[in-house]
Amino acid sequence: MEKISITGNGPLRGEVRIAGAKNAALPIIAASLLSAEPLQVSNIPGVRDIDTALQLLGLLGCKVERTPDSLFIDTGEVHSVYAPYELVKTMRGAILLLGPLLARFGEADVSLPGGCAIGSRPVNEHIAGLQALGAEITIEAGYIKAKARRLRGAHFTFDIPSVTATENLVMAATLAEGTTVLDNCAMEPEIGDLARLLTSMGARIQGAGTSTVTIEGVQSLSGASHQVPPDRIETGTFLTAAAATRGDITVLDTNPDFLHFVLGKLEQAGASIELGPDWIRLHTGGKRCRAVHVNTAPYPAFPTDMQAQFMALNAVAEGSATVVENIFENRFMHVAELQRMGADIELQGHTAIVKGRERLQGAPVMATDLRASASLVIAALAADGETTIDRVYHLDRGYANIDRKLAAMGALIKRV
Repeated sequence: MEKISITGNGPLRGEVRIAGAKNAALPIIAASLLSAEPLQVSNIPGVRDIDTALQLLGLLGCKVERTPDSLFIDTGEVHSVYAPYELVKTMRGAILLLGPLLARFGEADVSLPGGCAIGSRPVNEHIAGLQALGAEITIEAGYIKAKARRLRGAHFTFDIPSVTATENLVMAATLAEGTTVLDNCAMEPEIGDLARLLTSMGARIQGAGTSTVTIEGVQSLSGASHQVPPDRIETGTFLTAAAATRGDITVLDTNPDFLHFVLGKLEQAGASIELGPDWIRLHTGGKRCRAVHVNTAPYPAFPTDMQAQFMALNAVAEGSATVVENIFENRFMHVAELQRMGADIELQGHTAIVKGRERLQGAPVMATDLRASASLVIAALAADGETTIDRVYHLDRGYANIDRKLAAMGALIKRV
């Protein structure tokens, strides 16, 4: 099993290019199932979750042609609606196949999902929403079995604003009979991007990216071409790493509009931020950052996917601050690993109290989920000595070539 070895050696400096967003690419790949015509997608990130999604499409009968950063997907000869546990268990995003399969083929047989062990993330919102659209759904032996001759438009309100449930129901409603109104929707940028793709395929959608989305169903959708937007979480991760190491980096091929809350927190920490249309520069003047309070909440507030990275930043910052996790109940598993490196963190329920230290100490640690692995990388870059991070397959699920990108900015990092 691969590990990553990092020896802390001072500030990150230079430029880094951001890959396409994994969390935008996965629903786009699922949306290809809504049409019998081909879909062309560019700026695809080279991460493990994309590999898994494409394996699933292959099992369903889709034809996929892939270049380093683009895809050609032909779903004209799908012969199966079965998504097996063996693949779904590694990626929660596989639940996104449920809505498109049901909408186009009238049935779906999708395993209950796996992925990061950061909380229950129940699928009840997906199921309740599809049932509101007329689906008959049972759960048997760990599989969601859904049937519907044709889905029907309905008015549905989410109990909580779930990103993947919003995406699933928007996709399903595009081929439903009549009009669907979804309330209390998630508002993440990836949902607006999915709606732009679906609209280019012939869907009729209004309000995507707001709390209320209206979809007027159509008989069929056509093929399209689409470019995946830049990954806002990868962007935030590199910026936070630069802040923790007292560095000076410029992030290219990104979108500053997706990160206002995170950028504001980095400025509160004492970093200087400069913005362009598709780039962000962060520089610290070689100074140690200040600890900042973090309170996770749905977009456009502070993202849960950046909580662990800011925990690492606070661990080496001046002063103390609280980190409150409001989205996932088990998303503090990185705390024990950071403590192995000397971080002063006290847990009180969903709140972590972090007292910054001048430096951490390198140690063997273990990644427990995707964003936790990123926090350990940041901590290792800001630590004295060598840190070895085990289970880096978590890291590879969402970050393309992170070791090479960091090495190009001066990090002493290698795979072992």
